[in-house]
Formats: sequence, structure tokens, C-alpha cells
Amino acid sequence: MGATTFLGSMTGSALAAGCGGQPMEAGRHRITIETDGIARSAIYFIPSSYTGKDKVPLVFDLHGSHSNPEGQLNRSSWDKVAEKNGFIVLALQGSLPGSSGGTYAWNVPFVTVQQGGLDEIAYIKQALNTAKQQFCVDPARIYASGYSGGGRMLSAYLCSGHDDFAAAGFVHSLRAGRPVETDGKWGPDAQGCNPARPVSIMAFAGVKDAANPYAGGGNTYWQYGFKTAIQRWTELDGCKGNGDVKTVDGVTFSLYGTCKNGARVASYVFANGTHDWPKPVAATEAVIAAAKDGAASVTKVAAVTVSKPAFDANVDPASRMWEFFGKADSTDVIATAAPAKIGSAGKSGTGVASGCGTEADLQGTTCNSNQPIDMRRSGQGVQDAL
Repeated sequence: MGATTFLGSMTGSALAAGCGGQPMEAGRHRITIETDGIARSAIYFIPSSYTGKDKVPLVFDLHGSHSNPEGQLNRSSWDKVAEKNGFIVLALQGSLPGSSGGTYAWNVPFVTVQQGGLDEIAYIKQALNTAKQQFCVDPARIYASGYSGGGRMLSAYLCSGHDDFAAAGFVHSLRAGRPVETDGKWGPDAQGCNPARPVSIMAFAGVKDAANPYAGGGNTYWQYGFKTAIQRWTELDGCKGNGDVKTVDGVTFSLYGTCKNGARVASYVFANGTHDWPKPVAATEAVIAAAKDGAASVTKVAAVTVSKPAFDANVDPASRMWEFFGKADSTDVIATAAPAKIGSAGKSGTGVASGCGTEADLQGTTCNSNQPIDMRRSGQGVQDAL
């Protein structure tokens, strides 16, 4: 971890870098961003290819509840994808205290009420402004990704009408406004989500997610399900078609490729997925799994070669989001993903990250306990809703 850098609410020459050709040390570095007179923390990652002369993309990475920027980068591997592809990552930190020391959560507008919560919308906006001044970034290629509570925060940011991000990704977290109950049915508040423009969305969900249930319910800040959230975003983005649904090895991919202003809405649903961040199966594990089938595996590999699957079900969310972000003007987001050489027979090609075995693990995961369903009129004003 590099030294701490202060990125205040300064402008112009007060911030040294920009595109002045000043190189920066590669790796992760802590920063402090002053917002409304309050020092906020974050971590940024600089790839080894960064020169300070050529404009590069920037990806925001928002952690889940009871986590932190360091733990989120460990989970998402956005910094590894950034090193490979030459862009900067900025992982922000929520203002609410988490369940253990050194962990945090987001003060999501309209659904979280807890002492100590700050204006997260202003924080994200200030982080965007100072990052544009401090780093040599392309303002047309700034994207964002959120996990769990971080994705709910990102949803709220987009719904608030800010148009800073060219595209956004969500892991177990997509929302389209606070939950409200109408005629006994929960759905997103139609008046509470007003994006500035159609925005491309890629979202991931696990059918067995107990923290943010796929079908809805759960905590009062959640209530409506993943399909409802996706459907609402297709309406907000003015999408056409039926999503062109495909399923391979327990993973279902859907793409609304024709929306207003070139936006698209894509999703991956894991039949056996939980709330953990999906992790792709290593190539060596896939080879071992196939080898257990003996000589029969030769026939299966040959069959795959002849009959190519609809898409690669061995999904790494950060890599898949990056491909999606970079092809906002293309209709092809699945062919670019290199298919796994050998898939595990009869099983999904995607595993999940481990849970909360140690204190270090706790800082890198959500670890929400199941909460009883509380069917309120709306999700606003929920105490301790992280």
C-alpha cells in the first residue's frame, strides 16, 4: 500500500497531476477526499502502464456493507483487471460504521437511517471531480461497480439524476428506486428514480441469495426482487425486445441490446448463486473435474468444440463488466469472453468466494444474517438498514 494522498475540494493547480505527464507509482494507495469539510477515505489503484500523458478509463468500486475498500478490491479483483487493461480504479468508503472495527456501510438515501451517516451522493460527486483533476482520465470512460450495499448506493446515485458514469455494474445489489407497496405488491418507487439519461447496466444475481433475495422480501430496504429491478431499468432505458435469454450450466444470461441512446441492460443469474461474489473456476480445477470422467471426457470436449455454447458460463464479474463497459456501442458482449477450455461436467462453471471464517475475511465480505421480513408501506426510514 502506497502513502496517503490528500485530494481535497481544491481545483486547478492545487492538484498536481492531471494530464501533465507526471508518472505515478503503480499499485494501491490510500487517499483522503474532503467533502463538505469532512475527510473521507478511499483507495486508488494505478496500473504499471500509466504515464500521466495518455487519458485512461476510471472505474469506481463500491464495497458492500460491513466491509471496506481494501476488502472490496480483494473480493472484486478490479485492480487485477485494471493492471491487465491499463485503467485506474477508485474504491470509496462508506460513512457508516460496520459490524466490526475497520468496516463500513453506506448511508443510502431514503432507505437508511442511522446516526453518523453522511451525504454519500456529495462524496461520490466530489471523488469524481477530484479524480478528474488528479489523474489523467478520459471523462467519457468513467464507470462504476457496486457490490451489495455498494450497489444499492450506486443505484441511488444513478436514480438521483447524476450522469457521470458511462455504464454501471451491480453484483447482488441492483435497485431502481426505494421499495414501495401498492395494492399488496412491492415494487420500485416510480417517482424516486429519475436517471439523467439512459445508462447501460450489467447486473449479477444469485437465486439462493439470502441477504438480498432474488425473488424479493428480506430486509425492508430490499422487498422487490431482481427481475422487477431489471424490468424497471429496461423501462427507464427505453429498451426493446425480450432480453434474448440463454442458459448454460446453471447460468442464465440476458441482454436487452436495443435501448435509447445506445444503452443496454445485461444480466447474469446463477441458479446456485448465493450472496457471495461469484468466482470463476480455475482452469486447472476444470481440467481435473473433466479428467475424473475418464475416457468419456474426450468425447465431451470434442462435442463442445463442434457445438459452441451460447456464452461462457465461467464468469468473472469484474472482467465481464469491463468487456461490457468497453463495448457500449456494440451489440456483442458475450462473444468477447474467452470460453473455458473444459467445463465441469453437469455443473456451473462458476464458484463463489468463501464466507467469514476470520476477521480478515469479515472485512472483505458482507456476512449479513437473515432478517425477518417486515412488510412496511415503504422502505424509507429503516433503522440499521445497511
